[in-house]
Amino acid sequence: YIIELSAIKIKDKTIIDTYSTLVKPDEALYEDEYSNEYFVDDFITELTGITDEMLENAPYISDVLEQFLSFVGDSIIVGHNVNFDINFIYDDVDRILDKDFSNDFCDLLRISRKIFPDFENHKLSTLAENFKIKIDRSHRAEDDCITTFKCFEFCRNYTEKNKIAIGPYYKGKYLDLKEIHANVTEFDETHPLYKKNVVFTGTLEKMSRKDAAQIVANFGGILQNGVTQKTNFLVLGNNDYCKAIKDGKSSKLKKAESLILKGQDLQIIPEDVFYELIEVE
Repeated sequence: YIIELSAIKIKDKTIIDTYSTLVKPDEALYEDEYSNEYFVDDFITELTGITDEMLENAPYISDVLEQFLSFVGDSIIVGHNVNFDINFIYDDVDRILDKDFSNDFCDLLRISRKIFPDFENHKLSTLAENFKIKIDRSHRAEDDCITTFKCFEFCRNYTEKNKIAIGPYYKGKYLDLKEIHANVTEFDETHPLYKKNVVFTGTLEKMSRKDAAQIVANFGGILQNGVTQKTNFLVLGNNDYCKAIKDGKSSKLKKAESLILKGQDLQIIPEDVFYELIEVE
């Protein structure tokens, strides 16, 4: 769940406004993901500096979500591994406001991988170090927004100066898996994915999530954005770039493990097993 929500507004390559608030998790919204004793664990406190005491008097996400959407408007969202962050916002906008968060977005992670393939990795801190950009505070939302903006501007200037064509990498849309439907009319009803509910977490190495989801649909599978009591398969991608993840476990994975312990018929499968299921080498 969200414990801090921030955005900066850019015009003519200049920061013109900021929005930032801590957020207190709401037990009524998050059910199994919520602890009555703790809002954040020691790992997140060490990573961000955010403590339970700091969240005690913070507003709930339901109190600030409309403010955030008003601030963002119809702007293009720029972020680092932005799909990860947008998923949280999308889920809460859907859950609380019963509508879609449908802004176009631009992923600095994807752009930097394309422009600088030889970097050791493409974490935000690594990009900042290579671009000689000073980071005042890591893993706090507003500071990460500012660092992302500076790194994005470096990449944009670099592509313009070196005449690198990267237009398609600059813009994307939130991927709502529920909107993906089979483009075939006949299914193998004996296939393990047929009429099974499938969720993805993390980044797939061999293909985009959209392409993988389309293959699932073509096998007659049912695509979900999040883990529920109907989920049959959770496909594990790579979570290396998800800064809020502890021990490689996303919130989807933790929820899936919790449901399995309660007896749900749910299988957690790594990426290579998924490729075997869909017959991709």
